[in-house]
Amino acid sequence: MHSKKRKKKNYVEDAGFTPFHARLTLYSSGGPFLDGYILSIIGIALTQITPQLHLNAVWSGLIGASALLGIFIGGFFGYLTDKIGRQLMYTLDFIVLIVASILQFWVQNGAELFILRLILGIAVGADYPIATSLLAEFAPRKHRGAMLGVTLFGYYVGSTVSYLVGEWMLRFGPDAWRWMLASSAIPAIILVLLRLGTPESPRWLLNQGRKKEADKVVKQVYGEKASIDEIVPPGSEVEETSFKKLFSPGYFKRIMYIGLFETFQVAPLFAMLTFGPEMLKSYHLFEGSTGLGSAIISFLFLLGCVPALLLVNKMGRRPMMITSFAGMTAGILLLGLFPRGPVAFIVIGFVLYAIFSGGPNVMDWLAPNELFPTEVRGTAVGVATSMSRVGAFFGTYLFPIGLQDLGIGPTMIIGAIVTFAGLLVCIFMAEETKNQTLNEASSVE
Repeated sequence: MHSKKRKKKNYVEDAGFTPFHARLTLYSSGGPFLDGYILSIIGIALTQITPQLHLNAVWSGLIGASALLGIFIGGFFGYLTDKIGRQLMYTLDFIVLIVASILQFWVQNGAELFILRLILGIAVGADYPIATSLLAEFAPRKHRGAMLGVTLFGYYVGSTVSYLVGEWMLRFGPDAWRWMLASSAIPAIILVLLRLGTPESPRWLLNQGRKKEADKVVKQVYGEKASIDEIVPPGSEVEETSFKKLFSPGYFKRIMYIGLFETFQVAPLFAMLTFGPEMLKSYHLFEGSTGLGSAIISFLFLLGCVPALLLVNKMGRRPMMITSFAGMTAGILLLGLFPRGPVAFIVIGFVLYAIFSGGPNVMDWLAPNELFPTEVRGTAVGVATSMSRVGAFFGTYLFPIGLQDLGIGPTMIIGAIVTFAGLLVCIFMAEETKNQTLNEASSVE
């Protein structure tokens, strides 16, 4: 009787979740945390900045959206991280963020604040392809979805914390907004110190032909039995980083899918988070404590990531995305159709939108890191991030203008139409990569 041949264990792809993976996930969540913190605290700060610096609706929208425009620019640093590596950029971008955060304390007009927040956005935008590529390239396949998805918790934790910090700092007086904006330097300093000593991605090292260094990192992280041959089979061709590869026949559909679903997802979402206090005033909710109300909404978005993380490997990527966009569309449509209540409908609308947003939130990082190979992974994350921030910029810039000229109801209906467009993108373009290795998922052959 012949026994079945046992499949050889892959010590890299089938590794357990180690303390190293836990630390890397935590440190990589720093970029999303600061993104949520920086983008959300401006909503509280603008309640003081607007009268002090004599800003009109156009300038308020520009300052609210300036960091998003910076993220659009910063996303193109993904190509740089594919060229020079993940490790070096992993700490340098936050040093820029620290300096720009502190300088906000001394701004005297809207233009100065716009420029500094643009720089902040560039630093955050650069971190997304750097940190998520590094995380994806160390993550075992069973834990890849959860590790990349959990970084989104960082965004909503940062957003929730910023609203609570902003509400507390309001008691500092009319110049409290200066302390609010400069406060982002504190978590950035902590993260720079934590990230020191993080090893370079062995996949990137192999792609540069640096096999000895790659093997050393693999054995350091996965144990002495692990081998670089488990990452890239012997004899595989080394591919050079090429921006053009994103637009080759196999990958063009993928970059368009990711860029479009992220654009239609974040355009209404970032507008709601950035101008949470103004939005709640329009619904006559949490009057007198809109910072607390905004923190509760942000916390709902945080909770929405939990079922998505639990289901992403069981339900699959494609069905989760279609279901999520359908639920988000229903939620924001309720907010648009019933701007004057009843209150129950408004609450249900917020809850539906927030809970179902978890699926696309998780896939923001998972999809580009899975669907593109090592040589263009950072570039793909960066380009997708940049594409989405165009929509987020215009959504955030136009939101206060929409509130002023159209009112909350029509503004949210426009948001529902944008979200429905995201649903159509997922129906016609979403792919399934459940249970695949990183090499299998990123292949188009």
